[in-house]
Amino acid sequence: MSYKVMTAEEAATFINNGDIIGFSGFTPAGAPKAVPTAIAKRAEQLHAEGKEFKIGMYTGASTSDALDGALARANAVLFRTPYQSNKDMRTRLNAQEAHYFDMHLSHEAQELRYGFLPKPKFAIVEACDLTDDGEIVPTSGVGVVPTICRLADKIIVELNASAPKELRGIHDIYEPCDPPCREAIPVYHVSDRCGSDCIKVDPKKILCVVHTDIPNGSGKFAPVDDVTAKIGANVAKFLEDEIHAGRIPKEFLPIQSGVGNIANAVLGSLGENPHIPPFEMYTEVIQDAVIGLMKEGRVKFASGCSLTVSQPVLDEVFADLDFFKKHIVLRPQEISNNPEVARRLGLITINTALEADIFGNVNSTHVLGSKMMNGIGGSCDFTRNAYISIFTTPSTAKDGKISSIVPQVSHLDQSEHSVKVLVTEHGVADLRGKSPIERAHIIIDNCVAPDYRDMLRRYLESAPKAHTPMNIYTCFEMHKAFAETGDMHNAKL
Repeated sequence: MSYKVMTAEEAATFINNGDIIGFSGFTPAGAPKAVPTAIAKRAEQLHAEGKEFKIGMYTGASTSDALDGALARANAVLFRTPYQSNKDMRTRLNAQEAHYFDMHLSHEAQELRYGFLPKPKFAIVEACDLTDDGEIVPTSGVGVVPTICRLADKIIVELNASAPKELRGIHDIYEPCDPPCREAIPVYHVSDRCGSDCIKVDPKKILCVVHTDIPNGSGKFAPVDDVTAKIGANVAKFLEDEIHAGRIPKEFLPIQSGVGNIANAVLGSLGENPHIPPFEMYTEVIQDAVIGLMKEGRVKFASGCSLTVSQPVLDEVFADLDFFKKHIVLRPQEISNNPEVARRLGLITINTALEADIFGNVNSTHVLGSKMMNGIGGSCDFTRNAYISIFTTPSTAKDGKISSIVPQVSHLDQSEHSVKVLVTEHGVADLRGKSPIERAHIIIDNCVAPDYRDMLRRYLESAPKAHTPMNIYTCFEMHKAFAETGDMHNAKL
């Protein structure tokens, strides 16, 4: 190989205060690990010398503690987008010690190309293979890497030996043209491919190569508990009934699922339901449950942006790549989350709400309306363009002291116009074709925890009659009670 080989520490010396960096990956999958940690150490050294050091950060989505966590703890973040899930990063953002703009994941690449966002100076990319003529093969996550590689002045490649070179062929790397020359994205079936098996760059842009063998380190999903099992069963039964009613084709439709323990449980329930035929997935993240269902023949094919699976499951995939490359494709998020493709394929979308209100609006991001948790991710990309959009949430949190369903959401991410179905462990609220007052009664009766139902009914009765009845004096009373007493049961409604 003709590229200059360096240590992570040597590569980090190229990064200076104010530089803007694009990182590969999507969740810990495919994210670089050694160089970001070395940049964080460089920041700490410079801060100790009384010098400023912060960088702007573009990523595909959340990353790993070796990237987001290390840089946040070093106070080395000038700005961050589009999605994060690290507790130390979250602390910096909520303390206003780093700027964060939450954005739709499908928008990031094109807004970079349009010039709406500052151009990255460096791309730091994890790869399983690199050729002398500039072909970069990503590892288990793609994210926004094709665009940042094209826009960046220089590229640093982490060549990670923990991911086999034989991953080549699992990716479908495609960038659409920009307006006014954009054509239809040629994905008409979940398994269609429209791009190449690698990222092609000018070899002269590759500044250096850093050899690593660091695994993703993705943790295991929490075991399915009684609440998540009931949510999963409720989603599966709803979709079974939709098939029987003829509102979903008997062949079924592709599934999109968000990330996390609830999503993993829902997929498990879909796979176990004998009335739901084997199905395909067109989604962002391919999780543990998908791999298990794929081996059982319950998932026929999965298109995603990353393999966000626990390390033992990733080892299973790597050990049987001949099988999984026939059933999985990994795409850039601009394609995996593309609204055009989502609507064309007729996706059934299943995402998780932080809180919902009695009219069907959803807050996916902010605690008590102000403290950022993670971000919207791709939920809006899919929800607005779904065949059927479903949101799931446990009915309560904090041992019942928080009701996940409130009079009015404290922050709005998904409006009532996009949310078609709400599911908790107590039941299903089908909101299609319902007026606001009808939605309110259906949600309270079917989804709210029993000990909060009367409170929400009293709120509804207290509101002046209107198309969307809202009492502006008490709509946040439940949030206020939690902020003041730590328990929404103390709300004066």
